[in-house]
Amino acid sequence: MVQVSPRTASSAPVTLIPFHAGTDVPAYRQICDSLREAIVSGRLAAGAHVPGTRLLAVELGVSRNTVNGALSQLRAEGYVVARPRSGTFVNERLPDTTFAVPWRRTAPARPRASSVGPRATERRARYSARSTILAKLPLAAGRSLVQPARPFQTGVPALDAFPWALWARLLSRRTRTSGGALSGYGSVLGHDPLREAIAAYVAAARGARCEPAQVVITSGAQQGLDLVARVLVDPGDAVWLEDPGYPAARGVFAAAGARVIPVGIDAEGIRVPAAGRVRAGPRLVYVTPSRQFPTGVTMSAARRFQLLQWAEAADAWIVEDDYDSEFRYASRPLSCLQGLDESGRVLYIGTFSKTIFPGLRLGYLIAPPSLVEALGEARGVADRQPPGIEQAVLADFIAAGHLARHVRRMRALYEERRDTLLRAAATELGDRLEFGDTAAGMLALAWLPQGVDDREVSRRLLAAGVETSPLSSYAIRPIRRGGLLLGYAGFPPDALRAAMHRLGAILGRRPRSTA
Repeated sequence: MVQVSPRTASSAPVTLIPFHAGTDVPAYRQICDSLREAIVSGRLAAGAHVPGTRLLAVELGVSRNTVNGALSQLRAEGYVVARPRSGTFVNERLPDTTFAVPWRRTAPARPRASSVGPRATERRARYSARSTILAKLPLAAGRSLVQPARPFQTGVPALDAFPWALWARLLSRRTRTSGGALSGYGSVLGHDPLREAIAAYVAAARGARCEPAQVVITSGAQQGLDLVARVLVDPGDAVWLEDPGYPAARGVFAAAGARVIPVGIDAEGIRVPAAGRVRAGPRLVYVTPSRQFPTGVTMSAARRFQLLQWAEAADAWIVEDDYDSEFRYASRPLSCLQGLDESGRVLYIGTFSKTIFPGLRLGYLIAPPSLVEALGEARGVADRQPPGIEQAVLADFIAAGHLARHVRRMRALYEERRDTLLRAAATELGDRLEFGDTAAGMLALAWLPQGVDDREVSRRLLAAGVETSPLSSYAIRPIRRGGLLLGYAGFPPDALRAAMHRLGAILGRRPRSTA
């Protein structure tokens, strides 16, 4: 086999050129017709690099002059173009032509297929029941994942303030010293030093009670939810979700076949039923107690103990999603629900997407010891293991105190950006917006005036280059009043003020009275 240098490497395999030495058709003609058919049928895409003459000649057992003759004919017909010092490529604009290849006894090639949408002859797919369920869920709740992010997009940390130079040094050092050891297969539960660092961090920062052996490293919080569903939920099981609540959690449990039951929120958090209703309890309850998503309500201490007692009596599990609890401005972050659990009912899910950056794709699940082995097996089935080098760098980042320092800096920065948002809202809209609890977090819930359609306002803002999430997209049952989720953490003051100005133009400005 000929060795191909990177300069002559092609995106088109030689197998696209069937060659029959025993026919009366000249070799150059066979090569020319085969390449032409591959181009017109779409098997060789526009802009694809055609194999070099030396490679074709060696692979097909012909002379380079024969190959040059075939390519010269295709250039003359407009199917390929030659680029000096680069090679031969499929033309971006093909001639309109229909041709047949008599010596191959094939039908004329169809016109080039569009790269968008299914082919007319494509077999209609039969989707699974799980896929059908997912297709009906508003998993993103109106959010896109465009880059760069647009204000007021939610879930976006201040990437401009992350210590990238420090992270690069840690990454470089780990790659030099441990790259080989960390590049192979590792534990499905995660890199042990990272599990130790996380256990120490959540104990200090969140009041969690756990050993490193209880930590399962995940590819973000979403995989943590998926592992819980795989291990604890059977089709038909009842799962209680906060309403309004996190749509992606709803998707995970609905896709697992659970009966998703919405439970309302009041000023103290999720409404826990009276003890007399224990028999009607679910298999699992999903909550965001530190800062309810998306309303921002903090679950009271009394309600937390009530929920824990109720779960023990009902033999139910509790999943605590602690997505951005570190960012509390008025007081110290509240201790997590898991730290109050005496009966091993709570599974605690955390992520570094908010405290570090979303592209890292690392999170963790802290589970009761009896569930760790099963969760590890489920983790192995999903994607075998987390990335080794990234885990080691994150462990170094946490153990050296960099994460704690970064969170402190971001807490101050986000508080400033929150204040900018609230001042801009007062200037542009006066009392037309009413905000929920803004004492913590990376976003604010802005209640719209009664009767205003939050989805319509969100659509109009998107057309103006501002991205908001309508509250109604997060609700299972109809809501009485619309609202918008306004993410502020990832955007500088000027961007926040400009976005609020556009919102004021849509809702109608009404400056707050100073009387």
